[in-house]
Amino acid sequence: MPIVEFSVVPIGTESTSVSKYVVEAVKTLKKYGNLRFQVTPMGTVIEGNDLSKILEAILEAHEAVFKAGAQRVVTSIKIDDRRDRKETMEYKVKAVKEKI
Repeated sequence: MPIVEFSVVPIGTESTSVSKYVVEAVKTLKKYGNLRFQVTPMGTVIEGNDLSKILEAILEAHEAVFKAGAQRVVTSIKIDDRRDRKETMEYKVKAVKEKI
């Protein structure tokens, strides 16, 4: 199951605050009911069965930041696509916490 972390950074905005842009990006993810996502302080993590759908959702989130008024957007993506067994966001966190 692919687990993907992404962040969108609007550049060329009137303020150093970016939350209004992040909100618009995250709103687009709600259209993808088959994807689970979690907003974190530094990005958003998405999991689902289809990597192409996840990337489609990220592209839509990227475009939403432009629609919200940003003149430039930098989007970073990290993909963990494990195919030998199904893992979730929660499993990955639990595995680390158990070892601490």
